[in-house]
Amino acid sequence: MEKLRATSSLRRSLKSILNRQLSSVSEPRYLNGKRSCQPTFNLIRDHRNLGEANPILYRCFSSVSTVVQRNPSFSTLNPDDISYFKQLLGEKSVIQDEDRLETVNTDWMHKYKGSSKLLLQPRTTEEVAQILKYCNSRRLAVVPQGGNTGLVGGSVPVFDEVIVNLGSMNNIISFDKVSGILVCEAGCILENLISFLDNQGFIMPLDLGAKGSCQIGGNVSTNAGGLRLVRYGSLHGNVLGLEAVLANGDVLDMLGTLRKDNTGYDLKHLFVGSEGSLGIVTKVSILTPPKLSSENIAFLACRDYSSCQKLLMEAKRKLGEILSAFEFLDIQAMDLVLNHLDGVRNPLPATMHNFYVLIETTGSDESYDREKLEAFLLSSMEGGLISDGVIAQDINQASSFWRIREGVPEALMKAGAVYKYDLSLPVEKMYDLVDDMRTRLGDLARVIGYGHLGDGNLHLNVSAAQYDDRILEQIEPYVYEWTSKHRGSISAEHGLGLMKANKIYYSKSPETVKTMGSIKKLLDPNGILNPYKVLPHSLNS
Repeated sequence: MEKLRATSSLRRSLKSILNRQLSSVSEPRYLNGKRSCQPTFNLIRDHRNLGEANPILYRCFSSVSTVVQRNPSFSTLNPDDISYFKQLLGEKSVIQDEDRLETVNTDWMHKYKGSSKLLLQPRTTEEVAQILKYCNSRRLAVVPQGGNTGLVGGSVPVFDEVIVNLGSMNNIISFDKVSGILVCEAGCILENLISFLDNQGFIMPLDLGAKGSCQIGGNVSTNAGGLRLVRYGSLHGNVLGLEAVLANGDVLDMLGTLRKDNTGYDLKHLFVGSEGSLGIVTKVSILTPPKLSSENIAFLACRDYSSCQKLLMEAKRKLGEILSAFEFLDIQAMDLVLNHLDGVRNPLPATMHNFYVLIETTGSDESYDREKLEAFLLSSMEGGLISDGVIAQDINQASSFWRIREGVPEALMKAGAVYKYDLSLPVEKMYDLVDDMRTRLGDLARVIGYGHLGDGNLHLNVSAAQYDDRILEQIEPYVYEWTSKHRGSISAEHGLGLMKANKIYYSKSPETVKTMGSIKKLLDPNGILNPYKVLPHSLNS
């Protein structure tokens, strides 16, 4: 390592950061959406009228939320429907087994649970089209489903909607090494695409903790953000085209592979982030960047949030084009990970720090990138922004650093009940909300803050032994009002789903929401696609 000009003490400190080895590194276990932990409390309450053929008429999905009423215009399944689907798809792709249905009716957090009696597994776009055409004619509500790793109740039924899971549509259609454009079906698991591209010398612009289970169609439908948005941008920029099936069975072929196309309205953007409420995405064309040869990961400690902010500013200035991730977590998040995830070790074991930052750089020149990172760390230490830190010396250490950041959601689930809020806020205001929530809740619950500092995305989590009305009353609507007051978004990357459908006005004007409702009515006049989600229920009354 080339010596840097500095005082002897700074030189020693920098050397300790750059060369420190972890005494023991475990292989990372990425959050993959599997239900390994037991639910602490089921928030769903069914209200039944035993005199009706379909007894579940309305449900309450949180202790103080508005009751969700079943749309009376929707039909219920009958034997003729089952016969039609079996003839269309074959016996094996029409699932009525109670154990299988239990899994697909329940979301990853065990917070939302539907009562669907039917799971369909189409293998082609034409089969999806025939399913929707039939369901629309019969007014059978439908829930599109991918890996079911969502956090806002968007991928499971509310009542008895038919589940259409795209997991069997998992083929890679083409890959162009010259342009880096990948075309694939919606059911491809994100981690499989990452592995495929890695063998081709490319990477996915999207990386999530749930990569082992989530599917690209679901990622696109929720406009998932992930860990490297600061470098590669959102899916609105990386998705070049898609194919989608409308509620009436019409197939929209927008599967372009061109970087430039200004012919008319760019309709694909309606389906990116619409959570399956406008149509079912069946194929995707996505621009993938080349895999770069140089990658460095630094795990750093900061004494306060102000230092984290200043460190981000310095990273953007001094790391520039090689900065690919800038994540942060507070001491409470770090403590949860260390206490609830097996095999995770603290990279900075001497003491616990108030804040931790994970910085990743990727580039094409190892020596240049390393020198650039070292110079940045030295100046940041000299300026008092970094209290301690370590750079990964090999891929195992790099994986162990990422395991800490990606493991926070899993640790929260294992810790007990959790209230999750995914917010976009001005970076300078992000942690003020965490502090305010701690003041409001006092000893009632533990407040955790972490997220994608590089793009202003806070994951605010409230952890408690069990769900409690007193806790929720202190959180909502305060957290939404606070976010709206500071011109933030109540959903940065998780979507609205069922959880936030009625909260959309905190981020969007009435005129905007009304226009959204008009688009929904145009593309899905019977409202069969993912009902009760995304838009406020008042629009459907």
